Amino acid sequence: VIKMKSKQQHYIYKNACLATYLLTIRLFSSGISSATPTEETNDAGNLMDFLDEPFPDVGTYEDFHTIDWLREKSRDTDRHRKITSKSKESIWEFIKSLLDAWSGWLVMLLIGLLSGTLAGVIDLAVDWMTDLKEGVCLSALWYSHEQCCWTSNETTFADRDKCPQWQKWAELMTGYTEGAGVYLLNYFLYVLWALFFSFLAVSLVRVFAPYACGSGIPEIKTILSGFIIRGYLGKWTLLIKTVTLVLAVSSGLSLGKEGPLVHVACCCGNLFCSLFSKYSKNEGKRREVLSAAAAAGVSVAFGAPIGGVLFSLEEVSYYFPLKTLWRSFFAALVAAFTLRSINPFGNNRLVLFYVEYHTPWYMAELVPFILLGVFGGLWGTLFIRCNIAWCRRRKTTLLGKYPVLEVIVVTGITAVLAFPNPYTRRSTSELISELFNDCGSLESSQLCDYINNPNMSRPVDDIPDRPAGPGVYSALWQLTLALVFKIVITIFTFGMKIPSGLFIPSMAVGAIAGRIVGIAVEQMAYHHHDWIIFKNWCRPGADCVTPGLYAMVGAAACLGGVTRMTVSLVVIMFELTGGLEYIVPLMAAAVTSKWVADAFGKEGIYEAHIQLNGYPYLDQDEFTHRTLATDVMRPRRNEPPLALLTQDSTTVEDVETLIKDTDYNGFPVVVSHESERLIGFVQRRDLILAIKSARQKQDGVVSNSVVHFTEDAPQIPASNPQPLKLRRILNLSPFTVTDHTPMETVVDIFRKLGLRQCLVTRSGRLLGIITKKDVLRHMAQMMNQDPESIMFN
Repeated sequence: VIKMKSKQQHYIYKNACLATYLLTIRLFSSGISSATPTEETNDAGNLMDFLDEPFPDVGTYEDFHTIDWLREKSRDTDRHRKITSKSKESIWEFIKSLLDAWSGWLVMLLIGLLSGTLAGVIDLAVDWMTDLKEGVCLSALWYSHEQCCWTSNETTFADRDKCPQWQKWAELMTGYTEGAGVYLLNYFLYVLWALFFSFLAVSLVRVFAPYACGSGIPEIKTILSGFIIRGYLGKWTLLIKTVTLVLAVSSGLSLGKEGPLVHVACCCGNLFCSLFSKYSKNEGKRREVLSAAAAAGVSVAFGAPIGGVLFSLEEVSYYFPLKTLWRSFFAALVAAFTLRSINPFGNNRLVLFYVEYHTPWYMAELVPFILLGVFGGLWGTLFIRCNIAWCRRRKTTLLGKYPVLEVIVVTGITAVLAFPNPYTRRSTSELISELFNDCGSLESSQLCDYINNPNMSRPVDDIPDRPAGPGVYSALWQLTLALVFKIVITIFTFGMKIPSGLFIPSMAVGAIAGRIVGIAVEQMAYHHHDWIIFKNWCRPGADCVTPGLYAMVGAAACLGGVTRMTVSLVVIMFELTGGLEYIVPLMAAAVTSKWVADAFGKEGIYEAHIQLNGYPYLDQDEFTHRTLATDVMRPRRNEPPLALLTQDSTTVEDVETLIKDTDYNGFPVVVSHESERLIGFVQRRDLILAIKSARQKQDGVVSNSVVHFTEDAPQIPASNPQPLKLRRILNLSPFTVTDHTPMETVVDIFRKLGLRQCLVTRSGRLLGIITKKDVLRHMAQMMNQDPESIMFN
């Protein structure tokens, strides 16, 4: 025991502990056994004595448990070493080793192709079903409104969205196009279609795939950190999520498809992992594939392949080696190429929001850009707190028992309030696209109803700032009402039992606020161009302010305030819009929104939902409290002693009784109960499978058989039952720390190594155990939170 009498000695001791565990990792990864000189290891030097698996499913994990990253890494190293040694034996084995090496790239190719295809189909289906609420194309029922009028020869430029082939439901039923009755009938059918789509979506989710609800990103983050949620990335979840995502977005609810597309892409990744034993039998390797699949999901969601890779690195991935970076890049590239080939938006581009601004931004405009960042941070804080409070109420009251009724009620309220306002009636993606657009001479939107100077003779792309007309002021009132509506309804929509993304609703809130601010700045610059803030850069008759740019900056600010993304957000936004010149305004707004939001709480919306659901996710925040391993380890005072196994004196009946009476995930193995000298650690599931297999296949194994974890079983009289040797399932190098190791170091070890548990010793004698759940509970307790909120192992 080292007594730390000074701060200097404390840091020396901490550094010594860090050096010790780093050296242990080095030895571990090099395949050097930690056994004593008298103990023998297998030929490959496997630390876990686990080269030959005598029974199936050994080394696997139960549902809602955390994987052992070190164990998975060791198994993959052994597998790779075995393949490399065999490749020298024959040409066939060499070819097999090449196929194994290229299997990762093949999986990335398949993920990109399937996720890109599904994203294109979803985009086309959403466009068609969204327009189906208002009318139908008589020439081709499967055409959306825009596609229907593309094929018409009778469309005029003034009425480009009107053509004889497209008819609204009231016109089709009554033959009239105007009047109160026509409006009310269209209103009624709009609400009816919305209710039908949402009811069908929630019913399919509830009956066939409960895991298909929500965004999926909080669970994806948890799974990538090493948690097992069986079925969450299954085939049924993939199918139902794809279908219900179309229905949910088409219903007009305040949600998007971008977040769920990450879940869909990860389901594709998990599907193709099952085709290769390299990934299906190793949970650590599987998570490398899922990280790349998440990048492909964002790539097709936003048409932003580089932003997708950065999103996976910054936001969702827990373990992201360099080779995963390259494979993520390749998967995102293939997915984007596939989506571009399908061309779902009909503009020969990857995205719907592509814009081309013809005016540069000026330094004075950084002030409103930063103000939009402040608004984004405040909106993010408000949304997270209100949404988490509502979701907690849903989980703890009768409201959670009636998910179908909740979806129907929210859909009804949304549809009834959305129809009268043209900016909330249309799909959110179309709304954002219109808010981003610059007002050229060919635009017919209300937002572009400016008073033109009849004597103006300028190129089409260089229209000067003009006074706002009545259409602009009418649009401002409608946008203000739409802003309040979106802010309120999104709080109650996100988290319902249907697929629901948050990216597009957050961007819509910011785009509306940004466009309003942009129009205000534009009109101030026009009417008060002699003010000192405009005098140096805005001359009379010049095109000074671009309101669409403010909408783009506002969208980035609000999305950053909710998710706390920074780098990936900026890259996604300039890929999404093509606005490469406007990176600095986007960066200023994103950083400001994060600073403002972090001032009220460090958690983004996904981390808040992870905590709400009690998932064992260890975030990257620094642990600054001065506690020791002995303060956290179990057993504590007044608790039962630690459940142990001895190396050669425990019977099969004792082991089965211990498994039956406890729910621990594993058990330390010691020399004897008296000495408690640590030998290794054995997993609960491996014990169950080993004993079950031995009873079925090995003669003479009975309840009185002695379980041996030693290399060589001692000689026993013939009258004694056959012993059961289980050394091959024993982890001979469990990670250990001393009881005086600072918890700051322990937390860092759990984060960087992905441990499930860590044994606490003193001079080789076992004192206790620290699990990931214990670490999370201790961190919650230090932050004055409820430690019992961590529900899973």
